[in-house]
Amino acid sequence: MGKWRRWLFSALACVLLLSGCQTQPTASPEQVHLTLWQGISPPANREVFQSLVAQFNQTHPDIEVESLYVGQPDQQIPKILTAIVGNAAPDILWYVPQLTGQLVELEAIQPLENWLDQSPLKAQIDPALFDTMSLEGHLWSIPFATNNAAIFYRPSLFEAAGITELPKTWPELRAAARQLTQDTNNDGRADQHGIWLSLGKGEWSVFAWLPFVYSSGGWISQADRPDLVNAGAIATLQFAQDLIQDGSAILSPPERGYETDSFIAGKVAMQVTGPWNLPQMQSAGIDFGVMPFPVAKQPAAVVGGENLFLCQTTPEKTRAALTFFEYVLSETFQQEWALATGYLPVNVKVRASQAYQDFIRENPTLNVFLDQMQWAKARPILPGYTYLSENFGRAIEASLLGEPPEAALTTSQKRLALIFAGR
Repeated sequence: MGKWRRWLFSALACVLLLSGCQTQPTASPEQVHLTLWQGISPPANREVFQSLVAQFNQTHPDIEVESLYVGQPDQQIPKILTAIVGNAAPDILWYVPQLTGQLVELEAIQPLENWLDQSPLKAQIDPALFDTMSLEGHLWSIPFATNNAAIFYRPSLFEAAGITELPKTWPELRAAARQLTQDTNNDGRADQHGIWLSLGKGEWSVFAWLPFVYSSGGWISQADRPDLVNAGAIATLQFAQDLIQDGSAILSPPERGYETDSFIAGKVAMQVTGPWNLPQMQSAGIDFGVMPFPVAKQPAAVVGGENLFLCQTTPEKTRAALTFFEYVLSETFQQEWALATGYLPVNVKVRASQAYQDFIRENPTLNVFLDQMQWAKARPILPGYTYLSENFGRAIEASLLGEPPEAALTTSQKRLALIFAGR
């Protein structure tokens, strides 16, 4: 048992293993039973997935996939890691691919390239997603669903402010945010702001701000090591400070930058979010549009979504799980999932299908997210990503609260240097 695994086992010994366990139904002797842990939200999307799993079970009587909801993603880590060190992991795990490095270090998952290289489905996967699957020359997961973020805006507020063209550059975005910030009730204080900014050190803030880093030619890691202090990262956090100092931004409550209530209420005119919110926007009955991230040096977006991992299990269950993976990557699954949830299909053949093209015509804002997949980049896939994410998040938070960006990034980089020194 490696040093990391011993440390993890000790650290998690106090966590009850039973918290991650579920009573499993008894399968017939001829049937292979698979457990799948997932944290799909909102509940409506979870119901769609459960229906698709039921379809698989009906058409594969020799396999039963039991899909278990085990909490929101940020609640799952203790359960997942405790189950792994206690040899009680599920057969299939649904999670963001940034967990790959930790799972590989724990020897918890199986590489998939030998299987996928022989499958015609490999050629149907969006090429942008392979970076989310890869680490150290192996493919460790398959994409379940994908997305990216963009900037939602309120056309009526743009029109009222006299803005006739969408901002395409950072200076134009800053100018538009200032123009959209107004005192609409004449009480001497702005009650409408240009943009909602995500505050916090969690993964959502990293996801929301990283496109700006990439657009300015920056990065947060190099050669699989944290590298926060670079011109692009500094420029991004300085741009954030400029928006705040202009008085044209509202900071979200800590770790709640994904909430859209202020946008829907018209208190802010722009917000970074993604296609998963399209049903909510439509049901709210508001006017809204979607624009790509304005550019500093190059177009940029960040790949989102979750992947499926095959945990260490028996050869019989491995074969059954790979059959389920084929189903998830198939046109049938990906089309039904995309049409019902707004997620982008990972199978490029689905995107060209008549049904999906009809869906796009009814929901034209999806074109922005589809176009951005051409240049979207993955977040780093490396062991210790959770530390990298947290410390970049700390630098974001400190900068938004007034600390000089280079100083905030340097403090986080020093912390990361100590954490990664023994790796």
